[in-house]
Amino acid sequence: MSADARSQLRAGRGRAGRALVLAACGGLLATGCATMPDSGDVQAVRGANPGDSQVRVYAVAPRENADPDEIVDGFLEAMTSDDPGFATARKYLTRQAAKSWKPEQSITVLATAPDRKGADRNADPENQGRAYPISGRKIATVDARHAYQPSSPVEYAQAIHVVQETAANGKDKEWRIDGLPSGLVLGEADFLRNYRSVNKYYFASGEDWLVADPVYIRQRQDPVTRMDPVTQTVKALLEGPTHWLRPAVDSPFPSGTELRKGVTTLTTDDQSTLKVPLNVKADRFGGEVCRRMAAQLLVTLGDLPSVRVDQVELQDDGGNGVCRLGKGQAAEFQAVRDSGQAETPYFVDDHGRLMALAPSGKDVVQPAEVPGPLGKGVVPLGSVAVARGGTRAAGVSEDGSALYVSSITTEQEQLPPVLKSAAAVPAATRDGLSQPSWDGRGDLWVADRAKGHQRLVIVPDGTGKWFEVRTPWLTEDTRVESLRVSADGVRIALLITRDGRTTLQIGRIERQDGADEQVVSVVDLQPAAPRMESVSSVSWAGPSRLVVVGREAGGVQQIRFLQTDGSTSASSVLSGLNGVSAVTAPYRDTEPLVAASRNDGIVRLMPGANWQPVVKSGTVPVYPG
Repeated sequence: MSADARSQLRAGRGRAGRALVLAACGGLLATGCATMPDSGDVQAVRGANPGDSQVRVYAVAPRENADPDEIVDGFLEAMTSDDPGFATARKYLTRQAAKSWKPEQSITVLATAPDRKGADRNADPENQGRAYPISGRKIATVDARHAYQPSSPVEYAQAIHVVQETAANGKDKEWRIDGLPSGLVLGEADFLRNYRSVNKYYFASGEDWLVADPVYIRQRQDPVTRMDPVTQTVKALLEGPTHWLRPAVDSPFPSGTELRKGVTTLTTDDQSTLKVPLNVKADRFGGEVCRRMAAQLLVTLGDLPSVRVDQVELQDDGGNGVCRLGKGQAAEFQAVRDSGQAETPYFVDDHGRLMALAPSGKDVVQPAEVPGPLGKGVVPLGSVAVARGGTRAAGVSEDGSALYVSSITTEQEQLPPVLKSAAAVPAATRDGLSQPSWDGRGDLWVADRAKGHQRLVIVPDGTGKWFEVRTPWLTEDTRVESLRVSADGVRIALLITRDGRTTLQIGRIERQDGADEQVVSVVDLQPAAPRMESVSSVSWAGPSRLVVVGREAGGVQQIRFLQTDGSTSASSVLSGLNGVSAVTAPYRDTEPLVAASRNDGIVRLMPGANWQPVVKSGTVPVYPG
């Protein structure tokens, strides 16, 4: 049992201590699993450790003649269980409330388990029942499309109303709940015990590569649909992208596509093939459409640790196979294809030169300057970005006034800058160009922070005529400190300063063909780290994960992983490094994180190891992107 669970067990709620039993297996199946005691009181247990994926909570029905305090506490506990259909939780409700309650419509996530106060008699002046205030600090909601939406912690205050209802025997009366908040209300620990994040994948609009769309599904069987995690994931994919991502992606699934009625379990055969029965006729999704659908499914299911799927077969409404696709074929639809080579990190040395670090290995190898003017320090650099192909790089001059692009594989003369800042004296005011970023299309992005002329700029292919991005949110009191564009070119991570506070926002990139050139907009900014008071560095760490450097209110600096939807877990914090000015992550987690520390220089973190010094001094480490 986790320390969190033990502490909450000791504290309890002090009211209804017999609502649930918690059972946990320390190993797989029957290895090391304790048996259930057959005597003694049933004890309430709260808030499992988020990492205890095998912890199970079982609901217990209300006892006969239970007082209203027990009814409310028992219901709050029962919401945290895996009980099919939430049947036991519904026993705490009146017959009408049990019919109308829809736990699947939303989840309210609180920092801790909801706090139930004593009954407020004034809330029911006619004395027909009792109203129990419940409160907490709301940190997120999950909608009916499974999308996680974080928020800065805010006060949550609702009430549960209890009345007396005639019992099933038609004579006695029992206390039952007739008024309650919509959906589920869970503490964060219980939410993370019951749900896990998975990436659905949809095609970038008009393109042939996939974009991750993170959602939350149940860790085990869904109580409402009775579907296992694989089937839940397929169902979520068929339902379409989340509302935020929808304007920037496409999906070839014909409208109305669902799993064939009654399907609640999907399993692979002895060849690791998953057959997915759909409710549509073969003539609606044959050929290339079927291949793209299968690719979406294969890449999506690759995010589930509980199943290995090497190929997918899509079946029509008659059970006939329409197409079959394997992992190798699906790889062509990935935003970043696996080249089979290790990703190379880079940094800027004390002389303003772009340096390359050796790919990961046990031994630390001295860095080498890259070929070309950026490696020679012809113009000392303040920040850099390396194109995803690893053949070119962009560098912003040390004073922030100009952006240069050149080869880093062959020698060449220094070319004129592709962009100059509109700031009069950028070095003195730090209002020049930000660190640049390459998207997966090969275009180069940078922010110009010149006062009165703030703008996001794209340089097509790093060499074309630059143009401004439409940014309706970029007002005079807004400053873009840093930007990082995702490999799929659909999302952008922005560090934005307003009112003296720097926050992490995720924007959606939308593209439209204009009369003379493409029109690109960054819209609908969403907070990705609302619980952090300030964020100083961010890097993409895969299709939908970020690594950030920041601090929570009253806390110390920390490095942690976040999903692009803002969700996280306690295990995502990386310790053992202080004074970090920048961090960068590879696209695949087999390579090390690299950071710049004021105390230790350039350091790296290999998977499963500790931070290791690489170079005594240096700044702005970057992986391609």
